Amino acid sequence: MDKSIILASNSPRRQELLRQIGVTFTSYPADVDERILPGEGAEEYAVRVAHDKACVAAKRAGTGIIIAADTIVLLGTTVLGKPVDSWDAERMLGMLSGKMHTVITGLAVMDAATGRTQTRVAITKVWFRNLTPEEIASYVATGEPLDKAGAYGIQEKGSLLVQKIDGCYFNVVGLPLSMLGEILPDFGVNLFERC
Repeated sequence: MDKSIILASNSPRRQELLRQIGVTFTSYPADVDERILPGEGAEEYAVRVAHDKACVAAKRAGTGIIIAADTIVLLGTTVLGKPVDSWDAERMLGMLSGKMHTVITGLAVMDAATGRTQTRVAITKVWFRNLTPEEIASYVATGEPLDKAGAYGIQEKGSLLVQKIDGCYFNVVGLPLSMLGEILPDFGVNLFERC
C-alpha cells in the first residue's frame, strides 16, 4: 500500500505542524460545503466537514493516507467561523473577551485506495483575558485574524489574548497532533520512523 501522506488542506498552520513532526506530505486543498446543517451539533459538524474534505482529497489522489481536519470555535452555542472582514473580526473578539470558549477540531484519516476512515474530535477550552477596544482594533489591524476561525491565531500575536487553555494546544492551532499520532499507526504509518 502507498503510504504517502496527503493533507486535505491549504492551511499554512496545518502544513507547518506536519513539517514540525517531520512528515513529508502533499497538500490537496479540498473545498466542501461548510454550512451547518439543521439540527447538527458542533462536534458532528466538525467531523462531517473533515470527512467531506478527506473524501474530496481521496478521490483526487487515488492512493495514499489522507489527513483532513476542520476547526471551529464555539462560544456557548454560537459557532464562530472565519470573519468576513475587519469589522466582523472585531465583533468576534469582543464576544470572546473575558470569556471561555471551546475549540473543536474534527479529524479524519482515510486510506484513499480503500476508503477506510477513522474520525475523532479534539476539544480544548480557551480563556481570553479582558480585552480593551483598542487592543482588539490593534490586533485586527495586523491582518492576522482574518483567515482564522474565531478571529485569532494562538500561535501568533493572538497568544497575547489567551489567559489559559485546558486541552491540546495544537488543536487550537488547527491539528491535534497527539490524536493524529494515535490514529496513523492503524494506517501503517509510524511517525517516529518518518522523521
